[in-house]
Amino acid sequence: MIQNALVPILGFSAPSGTGKTTLLTQLIPLLKQQKLRVGLIKHSHHNFQIDKPGKDSFRLREAGATPVMLVSSHRRAIITEFAEAKEPNLDEQLQYFDQPELDLILVEGFKRETFPKIELHRPSLGHDLLHPNDESIIAIASDQPLSLEKELPCLDLNDIPSIAQFVSQFMNYA
Repeated sequence: MIQNALVPILGFSAPSGTGKTTLLTQLIPLLKQQKLRVGLIKHSHHNFQIDKPGKDSFRLREAGATPVMLVSSHRRAIITEFAEAKEPNLDEQLQYFDQPELDLILVEGFKRETFPKIELHRPSLGHDLLHPNDESIIAIASDQPLSLEKELPCLDLNDIPSIAQFVSQFMNYA
């Protein structure tokens, strides 16, 4: 259960390679045109590095400092090492997410957690639909018409303006 979201939160779930990031990079500018302040949390299954070997922040973190905050006149990044490697929990991460200046938080991934999500589906990839096993899916965006067992809004994955409209409507009900 998500308790630490101070604003509406909406996820986009699909197997890797379906186009979640591509969709979000097209959707976010449309939401910003509507004067929405949008934040994003992306779940990664990889051991990513946000800074680079040789850089001061990397060296300081490698020396044992955690968290490390890197700040400039343009942006801020906080790098925190976890004591033990484990799958992150979305609600826990929301405690550290700066929300007061936001209208909406979009989430890429965290598909096993319970919060409102739009499922992205491309039948040509051969993956099963997620919605039969996930009650928190509120709509499906597909690049082909679907026949669903459960009545859900079906969005055209290639019609980003209509997805933006759906997200705006969702915010009024969240």
